[in-house]
Amino acid sequence: MPRPHLPGVALNVTASTLSLTVADVDTSCEFFRTHLGYQVAMAADGFASLTRDDAAADIVLLRRGNEVLPPEQRDQQATGLILAFTVTGIEAEEQRLRAAGAPITMPLREEPWGERLFQLTDPNGVVVQFVEWAASDEPASDEPGQGEHAQGDQPAQGEAPAPGDQPAQAEAPAQGEAPAQAEAPAMPVITPTAENVTESPNARMTGLAAPSRGSTELSTWTVAMEPGQTGPEHDVSREQVWTVTTGALDVTCDGRTEKISAGQTFVLPPNVLRQVHAPQAAEAHVAMRADGVVSVPGTEGTRILPWAQ
Repeated sequence: MPRPHLPGVALNVTASTLSLTVADVDTSCEFFRTHLGYQVAMAADGFASLTRDDAAADIVLLRRGNEVLPPEQRDQQATGLILAFTVTGIEAEEQRLRAAGAPITMPLREEPWGERLFQLTDPNGVVVQFVEWAASDEPASDEPGQGEHAQGDQPAQGEAPAPGDQPAQAEAPAQGEAPAQAEAPAMPVITPTAENVTESPNARMTGLAAPSRGSTELSTWTVAMEPGQTGPEHDVSREQVWTVTTGALDVTCDGRTEKISAGQTFVLPPNVLRQVHAPQAAEAHVAMRADGVVSVPGTEGTRILPWAQ
C-alpha cells in the first residue's frame, strides 16, 4: 500500500546559532577566537556573540545565572554536548592546534567506518570536535565483472555450479600454508612502558588505557605516592573513580576529609575542589572520561592530564 504524500515543511533557515551557557564567558570567548578563528560580533557583561565567515554555526555565549534566560535554564551549563565541525586537511588542523597549545583532549584517530576525528575541550568544558571523512580506496565501477557476479559468479537459483566455478575466497589454504591475512585482535591489550610514566613532586602517574592507547571513552591510570606527599588542591571537569590498592589516602573533597584504605573505592564528583594526601606509601587505580580537564585555584585556564591522553 503506497504511503500517503506528506506536504513539505515551509521552513527557510537563513543562519544557524548555537547558544552555550557557561560559567566564564570571557575564557570561552578567548578559546573560540584564538583557536577556532571566531570573531566577536557583539558583547556585553555576561554575553558574547561570535561568528565566522564560513559554514560554521554562529555561537552565543551566556554566563550561567544570566537573567535573560528562563528561570529553569539559568543554572544549567553547556556540558554533555559536542560541537562538531567537518573540515578538510584534518591532520594539518591538529598540528596547528597542538603547536598553539590548544587543549586537545582526544588525539586524532580513524574509526572503522571511515570517520577521522579529534577533540578539544574549552575552559568551561565545551567539547569541540573536528571531523573529516576518509576517501574510499575502492571507487564503484560499472565495468563488466564488477557488478552482481563479482563475488565468484554465483550460479542462478536452482542451477548447479560448473566444475571449478567456486568463489576464490572459499578455497582453503594448502596444508602448512599461512592464511593470506592475520585475524585482527578481538580487543586492545595495553602494556604500560616507561614512556607512559609521569613523575611530579607529589606523585608518580602511570598511564594505562587512553585514547592514544586503545580506548575511546575512558582513561585509566595508577597513582603512586610516597609517605607525606600531598597533591595540589584542584578540581576536574569529569567524575573520577579511585580504588586504593596499597596503603591509605586522606582525601579532602568539598571541605571534608575521609581516610580511604586499601580495598576501598571512592568517587570524586566533577567540578568540586579536592586534595589527596598520603600519610603512608600508597597506590591507587583511577578511571575517568577521557575528555576531563583540571582547574587549579589561582591560575587561569585549564590543564589536560598527559597520562590520560
